[in-house]
Amino acid sequence: MPVIQAADLTASVADALQYISYYHPLDYIQALAEAYDREESPAARDAIAQILTNSRMSAEGHRPVCQDTGIVTVFVKWGQGCTLAGGDSLQAVIDAGVRRAYLDPENPLRASIVADPAFTRKNTRDNTPSVLHVEMVPGDTVEVTVAAKGGGSENKAKFKMLNPSDSLVDWVLETVPTMGAGWCPPGMLGIGIGGTAEKAMVMAKESLMAPIDMAQLKARGPANATEALRIELHDKVNALGIGAQGLGGLTTVLDVKILDWPTHAASKPVAMIPNCAATRHAHVVLDGSGPAFLPAPDLAAWPAVEWAPDRNARRVDLDALTPAEIETWQAGDRLLLSGRMLTGRDAAHKRIQDMLARGETLPVSFENRVIYYVGPVDPVGDEAVGPAGPTTATRMDKFTDTMLGLGLLAMIGKAERGPAAIAAIKAHRRAYLSAVGGAAYLVSRAIRSSRVLAFADLGMEAIYEFEVKDMPVTVAVTADGDSVHASGPRAWQRPPIRAVGAG
Repeated sequence: MPVIQAADLTASVADALQYISYYHPLDYIQALAEAYDREESPAARDAIAQILTNSRMSAEGHRPVCQDTGIVTVFVKWGQGCTLAGGDSLQAVIDAGVRRAYLDPENPLRASIVADPAFTRKNTRDNTPSVLHVEMVPGDTVEVTVAAKGGGSENKAKFKMLNPSDSLVDWVLETVPTMGAGWCPPGMLGIGIGGTAEKAMVMAKESLMAPIDMAQLKARGPANATEALRIELHDKVNALGIGAQGLGGLTTVLDVKILDWPTHAASKPVAMIPNCAATRHAHVVLDGSGPAFLPAPDLAAWPAVEWAPDRNARRVDLDALTPAEIETWQAGDRLLLSGRMLTGRDAAHKRIQDMLARGETLPVSFENRVIYYVGPVDPVGDEAVGPAGPTTATRMDKFTDTMLGLGLLAMIGKAERGPAAIAAIKAHRRAYLSAVGGAAYLVSRAIRSSRVLAFADLGMEAIYEFEVKDMPVTVAVTADGDSVHASGPRAWQRPPIRAVGAG
């Protein structure tokens, strides 16, 4: 009877989490490279180039592909012939691995987990606890799959109790556009069908752990109704024209995965969870002989894509930016930003709002400034800041009118803005700029210096001042309220594809 030492399991989890922080799965990189070769939309092609370039940089530098290093989900298939040594629970042993990985001084990962989620939301500072799913199975090994899921994609999880006669395809095609671009496409869709509500959600998440094989599936043809449904959903979702980063293009999803389970005759529970451009998961097997460490991939397998700024991009001096210059920007314009900008996201915006309500003086002036929605990773070595890609801008929509009223000139984030935010941008004659989600290490190389100006107790959510040089962004909402996240997908949407699978 194999005995799994707690220290071996802890070390295996820690190694896997460090590994997936800077190595994309090769199947994802290969599928994304094929999408890059096919892509016809200049905006989407530029975004994919940034993601691929960022991936190689992260793999070479052993730094996170995304500043949101995720909430850790672990799937364990525990062989019934194995025992766990020691007196700690399986949760505690795995969380020790999470803690070790996220506090690694050579590659510290951002701690994003907050306890007491309904009230104080205090950061646990080590990204524990993980979310653990355990299944007892026959055998003498322990299979562990670890994933680090970013908040931008996790927040787009969807669930619906369909009627048995309802079309799953129709629901997916109606729902995907409502997810916007905050999940950082191109990625994957995981779908769970059947069981109960919670079973469907777990299946949707677990399905994302499977390798990307859509090209191979299409080449050989579907062997059953589920595979036919995967192909149908893949093609129909891509025909929506959402594209990379929601900018409009040919590829929104690289694959669609489906798991199912028998369900009640009166029910048809369906869950859908997207995986983003920073898809991160790894699989290890322990047999009692020691820790399981993952071999480094061959970097020659990465495509030879080197992103470079658009030669037509406009250079913008943030220290001399004026409302008159903003008025000249058009939706889809590429900009290279240089100068000083502020940062701030959810917690900072809420604190500002509360201080204003109490009549208190703010510690920072926002007059004639640009703010970047970001929560960076801590720096190492000579870095000014660690990976620092954008967070989802829609979470700041409810604060937009207030912040623009304080004198902000522009905001930078990822994904689309909602109607209220766009109305405020138009009313104040300001702009919203989009940076590429999934290119955090690439973006951080444009940041030359960083200092905390206020709210240091908020950690990565503090207000920083960054000095940047040629930071690439796209004009996403103009002073006239024109949104590239509306016009881009509309231009690339294709006619409906004839149904071929089960609905």
